[in-house]
Amino acid sequence: MGMRPIGTAEELERRRRRAVELVKQGESPAKVAYFLGCGRSSVYTWVKLDREAPERLVARPHPGPTPRLTNEQVGELEGLLLQGARAHGWPNDLWNAHRVAEVIRRRFGVEYHVEHARKLIRRRLNRAGQRPQRRAKQRNEEGIAR
Repeated sequence: MGMRPIGTAEELERRRRRAVELVKQGESPAKVAYFLGCGRSSVYTWVKLDREAPERLVARPHPGPTPRLTNEQVGELEGLLLQGARAHGWPNDLWNAHRVAEVIRRRFGVEYHVEHARKLIRRRLNRAGQRPQRRAKQRNEEGIAR
């Protein structure tokens, strides 16, 4: 999804309905898009929705702030991350923002945007994308070779 256009949910719904109405009256989607200041593809989408699922043209209030983990949960998360990524089913022990967001989703049922997970790692957990130590990896490979 791109950037949300400016306006209240109701204003946006009014614009969607106006676009559909104008196309139904015979205006070209390109003209309607220009007139309403929106993308032509949006107009096509709205016309299609009006035909197939009109309820989806309805105003949807913007979702509130991203849910956050409590300090207690962040503490618990730190413990989970200290176990290493392998302990959570990944093929290596490298933690990245995607993996951390996934652990947060599984453990706490909270959807974290990858960028938020990255900030959390940096700010709250003081980890810079924690990489496994080089030496441990080499030892491991020697062990496998043996």
